[in-house]
Amino acid sequence: MNFSSKLIEQSVEAFASLPGIGRKTALRLTLHLVNKSPEVTQQFAEAISKMRQHIQHCSICHNLSDESICNVCADKRRDRSLICVVESIRDVMAIEDTAQYRGLYHVLGGLINPLEGVGPGELTIDSLLHRIAPQEQPESEVKEVILAISPTIEGDTTMFYITKKLKGSPVKVSSIARGVSFGGELEYADEVTLGRSIVARLPYKLSE
Repeated sequence: MNFSSKLIEQSVEAFASLPGIGRKTALRLTLHLVNKSPEVTQQFAEAISKMRQHIQHCSICHNLSDESICNVCADKRRDRSLICVVESIRDVMAIEDTAQYRGLYHVLGGLINPLEGVGPGELTIDSLLHRIAPQEQPESEVKEVILAISPTIEGDTTMFYITKKLKGSPVKVSSIARGVSFGGELEYADEVTLGRSIVARLPYKLSE
């Protein structure tokens, strides 16, 4: 792809570095901005820059937030007896889109995968246990932990580990119903299937 402008080429390279964006799409986006007014382009650039500078992780659930505590954790109308444990922030967005869940969340930041060098210490599992443990959080209202984790080998390993850590705890541990097929990614499930999987969740039992 030949460019008559070095500035256009640099913009294309920047867009093409994003996941799922090929060079042709990157060129189309660049030319789209070229045809917009400088004010519109400036607003676009400032929005991205401001987001990157000020976005942070919620100190409670590790979701993305504008403040130290995210809107979900700060919302007094949410059911504080439920914590839905998910792999990533995209899973929170997917579940919220179903409008079937009104509890709280906990974002693990990944799944246990020894082959990739990801162990429990690389995830936010300790933070989750701290939220639940009555000896550490006497005021905790948590009665159920819902493991809304993709049904993969890594997902099952992670669910097994968390459930084992909660063994003996009065907190109920459940997992989403297998409306999501094994090997599927939660974020790609359609809203109806995902919503029903949460509503029809099942107790998670250790198989030792």
